[in-house]
Amino acid sequence: MRGRVQIESVGSVVLKENALRDPRLRHVPVYLPPSYGTVRGRRYPVIYCLAGFTSTGRSFLNFNPWRENLPERFDRLLAAGRAREAVLVMPDCFTALGGSQYLNSSATGRYEDHVVHELVAFFEDKLSLSRRPAGRAIVGKSSGGYGALMLAMKHPDVFGHAASHSGDMFFEVCYGGDIPKFVTALGKYSGSVDRFLKAFLAARDKEGFDHALVNLTAMSACYSPNPKSRRGFDLPCDCRTGEIVPEVWARWKALDPVCAAARFRANLKKLKTIFFDCGTRDEFHLHLGARKFAQALKNLGVRHDYEEHGLGHFDMAERWDRSLALLSRQLKA
Repeated sequence: MRGRVQIESVGSVVLKENALRDPRLRHVPVYLPPSYGTVRGRRYPVIYCLAGFTSTGRSFLNFNPWRENLPERFDRLLAAGRAREAVLVMPDCFTALGGSQYLNSSATGRYEDHVVHELVAFFEDKLSLSRRPAGRAIVGKSSGGYGALMLAMKHPDVFGHAASHSGDMFFEVCYGGDIPKFVTALGKYSGSVDRFLKAFLAARDKEGFDHALVNLTAMSACYSPNPKSRRGFDLPCDCRTGEIVPEVWARWKALDPVCAAARFRANLKKLKTIFFDCGTRDEFHLHLGARKFAQALKNLGVRHDYEEHGLGHFDMAERWDRSLALLSRQLKA
C-alpha cells in the first residue's frame, strides 16, 4: 500500500505585502500515510520537511525514474518496517531571492511565523494530527536543515523533535568563502549590488547567475535586514575590498546555530530528539560547522545524536532514510 499526496493552498496573513512582493498564497504538498482516514478518530504524528535554498516544498515531489522523491522514499521505509506512519508537510517558503532561511525578516517576510503559527494551525484544523510537541517533528537539508534546528530551538513548545542534514552553521566557514567570490563577481555589475539585484529579479532564467552573488545577497536579506536601507538589508562585507563589517557580521553570528545554542540552552534541553549529520566531502565544508555545533551542545549538556558520512552536499539523498525512520519512530500520536 502507498500513501497519497495532496496539494493544499494556504492563504497567508503574515506574508501579505512582504517586501519582495512574493505571493501570500502558498501551495503546500502533504503526504498522507496508507492508513490515513481508515480509523475514525485516529490522530497522526506529523513531520514538517523543509527544502534547501532555491528549492521549495513541491521540489520534494520531483519525478525521476532513476531516483525516489520524498513520498516514494517514505513509502518504501514504511513497507520495509523501518518507519512508522506519519503525515509529511512540505512548506513553501521560497522567495524571489531564492529562500527565506525560515526566519522572520523585514527584507523577505515573516516565514518563521508562517511555519510555526500559520501552517501548524492550518493543518491541525484540516487534518487529524497530533496537537502536542511530542507528536510534531521538523527536518530539512542545507538551508532547510538550518531552519529545522533554529525553529526547533526557538519553539520547543511547537516541535518536540528536530533533524538536520548538512545544515548551515559556523558562518565563518560556510559563508566566508563566498565573500571574495561575491566581490569579484560583483565587478560585472560595476560593484553595485543594486544593479545585480535589478538584473537578477528581472531575469526569467536565473540559472546563469553566479552562486556566490545570489547566495550572499539572499543571506543578507535573511540575516541582516534593514528597513532604513534602500535595498532593505545590510551586507556583511565591503563591496570593494571584501572586508567584514563588524556590526553587520555580529547580527549574522547571532543567528548561527553554533552561537545561538548557548542562548537557547533551556529550549534545546526540552527537545526529545536532536539529530544532525553531515558528509566529510561537503562542498561548503559544513561538516566543520556540524562538529562545532556538536561540541557546543556537549559543552552545554544537551543530548544529541551527530553522525558523519562520506558523502558530499549534493549526493546525500539517501540520508533522508535515516532521519525519516528515526523521527517517525520517536514521534507520539
